[in-house]
Amino acid sequence: MSIDNCFIMEEVSIQPKHYLTCLWPGMAELWWRGRLSALPAAIAFAGVLNALLIAKFIYSDWLSGGLVMLACWVVIAAWLVLAIRSIRELPLLLTPRLVSDEPDRFPEAQVAFLRGDYASAEDYLTACLSIEPRDPPALLMLSSVYRHTGRLHASELLLSEIRKLEVAQKWDLEFQTEEARLERDIEARDQDGEEQDTGEQNTGGQETGGQETGEQNMGEQDAAELAEATSSEHADESIDEPGKRIKASTKESRRAA
Repeated sequence: MSIDNCFIMEEVSIQPKHYLTCLWPGMAELWWRGRLSALPAAIAFAGVLNALLIAKFIYSDWLSGGLVMLACWVVIAAWLVLAIRSIRELPLLLTPRLVSDEPDRFPEAQVAFLRGDYASAEDYLTACLSIEPRDPPALLMLSSVYRHTGRLHASELLLSEIRKLEVAQKWDLEFQTEEARLERDIEARDQDGEEQDTGEQNTGGQETGGQETGEQNMGEQDAAELAEATSSEHADESIDEPGKRIKASTKESRRAA
């Protein structure tokens, strides 16, 4: 199954074995939802039950028989109430989007995703995850939305969180496909960044080389002008030298006269 082409919501049918987790207070929420808030209730029930068994059969002289029987009936009544409540809440734990009063936006998210409207798909998926935060199809599609919109780091973080969910084991093939596509996009982005850095270095080298060549040409021109000026001065001196000699001979001839 291709993640970019199809996402199918997993339909969970409630079977008799699912109700076994309702027989222990807090176990259904821990088992199906992973809610640590139900852990204290499960531990407390275990502690009370063990204390009653010890008081009834091991250290019967701790409490009178009437108090122990009263405590047993209270525990049994509390257990029945908690078990019935767990049975009634079991559909909400297994298929929260199907039994929720809020509309299921997942089909609309599928349509928007296949149409390329990733902003709308993200909004619909956020609404789905507000009802069921541990839904693997919605999480995988949201990761793909992040990847298509260039948020590769967010997509990578989301995939790492999906991997921690035990309910995501059935979606291992889709997970691996999305992970491979994410790695491909990350490599392409890094390659584009390296090419851009190389282009900037080449441009800077060309500018530096052009500047050095210009300075060298200017130096050669200055040297040529200096040599030309020096030769002109020597030429002027060589031109003026006969005139100076003529003037000197004229002065000598006047003195002799």
